[in-house]
Order: sequence, then C-alpha cells, then structure tokens
Amino acid sequence: LQHAFAQGLEQVKIVNGFPAGGSADVTSRRIGEKLGGSAYTKNAAVVENKTGAAGRIAVETVKNAAPDGATLLLTPYSMMSIYPHIYKQLSYDPFKDLAAVAMASMLSHGLAVGPMVPASVKTVKDYLAWCKANPTLANYGSPAAGSTPHFLGALLGLEANVDLKHVPYRGSIPGITDVIGGQLASMFTPHGDFLPNHKAGKLRIIATSGKQRSAFVPEVPTFAEQGFPDLVVEEWFGFYAPAKTPAAVVTSANQVINTALKEKTVIDSLALSAMVPVGGSPEDMAKSMKHYFDFWGPLVKKIGFTAES
Repeated sequence: LQHAFAQGLEQVKIVNGFPAGGSADVTSRRIGEKLGGSAYTKNAAVVENKTGAAGRIAVETVKNAAPDGATLLLTPYSMMSIYPHIYKQLSYDPFKDLAAVAMASMLSHGLAVGPMVPASVKTVKDYLAWCKANPTLANYGSPAAGSTPHFLGALLGLEANVDLKHVPYRGSIPGITDVIGGQLASMFTPHGDFLPNHKAGKLRIIATSGKQRSAFVPEVPTFAEQGFPDLVVEEWFGFYAPAKTPAAVVTSANQVINTALKEKTVIDSLALSAMVPVGGSPEDMAKSMKHYFDFWGPLVKKIGFTAES
C-alpha cells in the first residue's frame, strides 16, 4: 500500500451527511475540487451527500470503508463530540473507528426569525418575550436532532425559562425554507446558511454564537452581548479517514487539505457561507474533538436530551 500510494490515488470520495447547498456541502466541494493533481490524488474529489439519521449514516459509511485514503468523511464535530452523549447505542466510536485528518472550516451559529415573528422583534429578549406571549408558535428548527444548533435553542429555552419547541430538519435549507414561508417561527443553524435571505430581507438574524461578532454580519450582536454568555459556541467541520488508514496516507491528505485552505478561491467561497479556514495537524483536530466532547457532556445532561439510535 505504501508503495502504491507513492503514485497517489486515482480518485477520492468525500462523504458528508447533509444536503447540497449547506455549509458542510460547500466545504466538501470547495476543498474537494483542489485535491486533484496532488501527491494524494490525481483527480478532484467527488462528493457524496449521504443524508439521514442526523449525519450518522455518513459517519458509518466511512467507518466501514477501506482504510486506504480513497474515502474521507467531512462532518461537523457534533457527530463526534456530542452524539456519544445522546445516543445510547451509537454505531461508531468517534475516537476508535475514525482517524482525524484535518479541521477544515470554522463557523458560528445564528438564530433567525421569519415573517411569522413581528418586525418589532429585534433582539433575543424580544424573541423570548414574543415566544412567551405566543406559546403555540414558540418553535425553532435545527438541521438535526442532537446537533449543536438544536442544543443552543434548548439552552436558550432553559436559561430564559421559556418552552421552545424543537423541530428537527434534514439539514439547514429545508428549515430555512419553512421560516421564510411563515410555517416556522425561527431557526438555529450555521449563520452562513441564512446570509442570502438575511441580506434580501426575507428573514432576520438576531444573534450569532461566536466569541465576537461575525465579520459577515457585523451589525448583529452575539448571544453573549445580549446577556447569554453560555451560548458562545463555535463549530468546526473536519475531515476523517477510516481507522487503520496508514499514517503516510493521513499525512498526505492532511498536507493537501492544508494547502487547499490557503488558496484565495477556497477562502472566498467559504466566506460566502460565513466560514473561515482552520487547517492544522491531525493531532490538533483530535485534541479539539476531545475538548468539545468534555465541554458538551455536562450541557447535554443539563438539557436532558437522549435519542434512540
């Protein structure tokens, strides 16, 4: 395998668990396009959107793939650092069944409201007051049950003592469509997925979850600025290979991903989805994954959410 690998792979496939058009898909495609013609692979990577089971099907697909570097997973850290706390019988062990390759992009989440919510609602406190006054309409969407955006909404409801009902979707785009259409009051999701509609005035982002304001919507205050410091959460998307993939193959993939993340076209296209490149070593990524695993454990307990596999 080492010898064969010196030639580079013919074709690499990037599997992600979310529909076309969302942040995970954009990250997969923009970086995948740049992998061809490298020591790692001759051709640009093909992307496969394996949706379903809140991103878990994609993880299982890569866990079970041959450990030769020809199949990579691109996933938000939720599936690795949060899911072990909520699924009693998770079909993969994120620390044993997959090998960290490289962190790709970092984003913060946002809370947006649509036409169902009156224009007078401009802040998180306004939103909570409106939810209290309209309990039958006090619902929020997220891209998956057990995802980071789901839990941001749950934490907000707990902290404010407001009963916010969660509506899980298959990815951001279907939920955003319902917010714009007036079927759903609000949505928590990567804030980049709101940008075109926020700019067009079809929905309003009222808070973002980063440590600082987002450079992409600098007019929108953070949750922390609005009195909710526990809702400071940034999330990365990272590349994984199946466990037992040879170290030389992981290194080769890591190098080409890091190179791609420095290209202006990649930086600019990530920016369109309000993401910034991360990069770094497999060790950096494994360390961050463990950090978020420890961070989310007590919060998941506090929220009290479990799911059946």
